[in-house]
Amino acid sequence: MSSLRKIAVFIDGPNLYGAARTLGFEIDFRLLLKEFQSRGTLVRAYYYTALIEDPEYSAIRPLVDWLDYNGYTVVTKPTKEFIDASGRRKVKGNMDIELAVDAMEMSAHVDEMVLFSGEGDFRSLVEAIQRRGVRVTVVSTISTQPAMIADELRRQADVFLDLRELQPRIARDPAERPLATADRALKPKMPTKRHTSSL
Repeated sequence: MSSLRKIAVFIDGPNLYGAARTLGFEIDFRLLLKEFQSRGTLVRAYYYTALIEDPEYSAIRPLVDWLDYNGYTVVTKPTKEFIDASGRRKVKGNMDIELAVDAMEMSAHVDEMVLFSGEGDFRSLVEAIQRRGVRVTVVSTISTQPAMIADELRRQADVFLDLRELQPRIARDPAERPLATADRALKPKMPTKRHTSSL
């Protein structure tokens, strides 16, 4: 019966990276995709991140390219640079609005959403999606000090899944070559929003 459940996965890239790094492991995105394909019909897996335009500083580019070609719908936008009140150079690249819009649009087509983020700002999004009859699982961690998830988001979710519990099934084998050293020839110009082929 569970194989008939339609699932969409939404990954807040920087948030997931920070949580996994704090827990001391790297995500294997092939395994992550397989994990949720095994739980039902995976309609789409979205990955959100901002990109620094400077080609000398684009460490995430190989990962974004790999995800784009391997079953993920990658949504990116360029970061914005600004100088704060103290005169320090800051980089801003929040993708919350893009994720929220896609999640609301997708809610009419799925039974369950899986959100990889601990951001408290997503609580109202989760509540709105639940009102549409969609079950929401939030993935982050409370295994760190402090916890990487806002308490209000964890309480709003139908299911909270600690990233630590998923680790054995989605962690990258340290013996494998990391995606960051993958073929750098794949460098298409990334538009503001890029959709790969659906799953």
